[in-house]
Amino acid sequence: MRTDRQPLTTVRNLGILAHVDAGKTTLTERVLYATGAVHKRGEVHDGTTVTDFDAQERDRGITIFAAAVSCTWDAHRLNLIDTPGHVDFADEVERSLRVLDGAVAVFDAVAGVEPQSEAVWRQADRHGVPRIAFVNKMDRAGADLDAAVASLRDRLGTVPLVVQMPVGREDTFTGVVDLIRMQALVWDEGSGPAAHTAGPVPQELRAEARRRRRLLDETVAGLHPEALEEFCAHGSVTEEVLGRALRALTLGGEGVVVLCGSAYRNRGVEPLLDAVVAWLPSPADVPPVRGTRDGAEQERAADPAGPFTALAFKVTATTTGRLTYLRVYAGTLRKGDQVLDAGTGRTERIARILRVQADRHAETEEAVAGDIVAVVGPKAARAGSTLCTPRSPLVLEPPQVAEPVVTVAVEARRSTDTGRLATALARLAEEDPSLVVRTDAETGQTVLSGLGELHLEVAVEKVRRDHGLDVVVGRPRVTYRETLLRGVSGLVYRHVKQDGGSGQFAHVVIDVAPLDAQGGEHVTDERGTGFAFRSTVVGGRVPQEYARAVEAGCRDALAEGPLGGHPVTGVRVTLTDGATHSKDSSELAFRAAGRFALREALRACEMQLLEPVSDVSVTVPEDAVGGVLGDLAARRGRVTGSITQAGTTVITATVPLAELFGYASRLRSRTQGRGTFTARPAAYAPVPRPVAEAALAR
Repeated sequence: MRTDRQPLTTVRNLGILAHVDAGKTTLTERVLYATGAVHKRGEVHDGTTVTDFDAQERDRGITIFAAAVSCTWDAHRLNLIDTPGHVDFADEVERSLRVLDGAVAVFDAVAGVEPQSEAVWRQADRHGVPRIAFVNKMDRAGADLDAAVASLRDRLGTVPLVVQMPVGREDTFTGVVDLIRMQALVWDEGSGPAAHTAGPVPQELRAEARRRRRLLDETVAGLHPEALEEFCAHGSVTEEVLGRALRALTLGGEGVVVLCGSAYRNRGVEPLLDAVVAWLPSPADVPPVRGTRDGAEQERAADPAGPFTALAFKVTATTTGRLTYLRVYAGTLRKGDQVLDAGTGRTERIARILRVQADRHAETEEAVAGDIVAVVGPKAARAGSTLCTPRSPLVLEPPQVAEPVVTVAVEARRSTDTGRLATALARLAEEDPSLVVRTDAETGQTVLSGLGELHLEVAVEKVRRDHGLDVVVGRPRVTYRETLLRGVSGLVYRHVKQDGGSGQFAHVVIDVAPLDAQGGEHVTDERGTGFAFRSTVVGGRVPQEYARAVEAGCRDALAEGPLGGHPVTGVRVTLTDGATHSKDSSELAFRAAGRFALREALRACEMQLLEPVSDVSVTVPEDAVGGVLGDLAARRGRVTGSITQAGTTVITATVPLAELFGYASRLRSRTQGRGTFTARPAAYAPVPRPVAEAALAR
């Protein structure tokens, strides 16, 4: 056991973000190798990487679970999280981004910005996480740094600040030109950590390097006052001023530094680590974390001497016990401390504090502000729980949880295993909040909902492997929604109940309309339900507290629609009139009135079924395009574009999620195994009448 406290300015908490197969895990492995944290390079295809330690990750060759590792570079500690790239595990990325200070976004030098790399970029935008970009796989046939940079500019709307250019192309790629120091960095074949040579820029590249450096100076000068002043005075920007400007622009999100390399061949990793240290923020650079205490907002700065405050962002059950992963925002946590779960009011004891290296751990005596650690002891904390000192409680905003879109029925093959299955599914939902377990009211079946077919497949396989259960799984079903096509006005509902003693009385009059009925606007409330409520009652006929109770009752009614019991979205309710009773009216009575009134109104409205649709990107050989387009049309897909380059066509389309089940195997058979596709949830769209009738009849 040890303590390894470092100054806040020498800590970097960063994530590796990218589309699946862009090389995140390989880059993480090379970072660990370059920093000396491991002494042998692991490979994804061999199943020997540090961060893809789960058996399913190694079998499938993809990252499924966000894995944390720590290493040291240039006297700085890097707490690094390798995140999944598949859209079905976007919730793992969301929870990781919630606690990270910076990120490295990895892009394929051939494909540029891909659908899921765009999705994780938008997630990072929402969290305000500064990023630098690494264009990977520069040794691949068709690799083009300029095309990849153009896709960053066009598809992500960012300002790329390119600080390197490649030495050699495709299979002759051997290094990079550092445009800031104007020197060439070259790696030998099979080179070890930091085994590169720095020298003058090759003669044949000097003119192009000078052109690119001037372009960098001009771009930075247009964004940063100090750089502009120097550029106007001298026609160029010095290395020192350029470095300060790049850091300021990165932290402010005004530009993104772009580097390049080949993680697989161990080229470009060390300059990337230097860039992380130089330009990504430390915990001291980020704003104080904000939370609520007794309804008032408070801030906590990253001060080891302040009141202990941490956010749990991941929970896992291991063979040695339950691990709760924390980002410590303020204060110091020591082994044996009592901490408060601010959301539940429960006090827990910290038995052990662990530095995490994927599936391996090193015990330490304390964790301070800025640290990312795992702790043993808390039994009830969930992902999103705030752990803090009991003397100064504070509730931090938890990470957003994505709404499930795919459902399967799950049951144990042997009736004697039913209890064990319930326990296993409850543990799954505890570890992954985006998994929802419930019992179907009509069939009595146990239903598991998640973010996609692969997400559920991995969850069920985890039950089978970890708990030794033989599980039967039903065919996946999508989660539908219901919405209004035409509303009703002036619906009157009187809630009167008399059981002896004080009764219940509430009288309400409501108008119900589609949410976009006024001015064509789209409104989604903070809960994401697509619901808006307002009261136009005058004269105090319905007091404000009762109006709020009516709103709460209306929200209750949105859980089940009249078509098939699906959640309702896109509803605007206006409370226009009502009446109270001097003794029998209460918030409870008006909440019940709101619930029953909206249910009755929805039955009178013209309703429509909605289904989830996905943005799909299909990459196929040119000779298979016709068959793939026909198959997409048969799946009710709407093609939105196609791009052909180097004998390969990328087709983009919008396809109902229900039609994508089994598409991977179908695509492989149509393209002799050469086609690939990605899909990410886009929105909910109306279901055609014949399809809706069939869905509601099931």
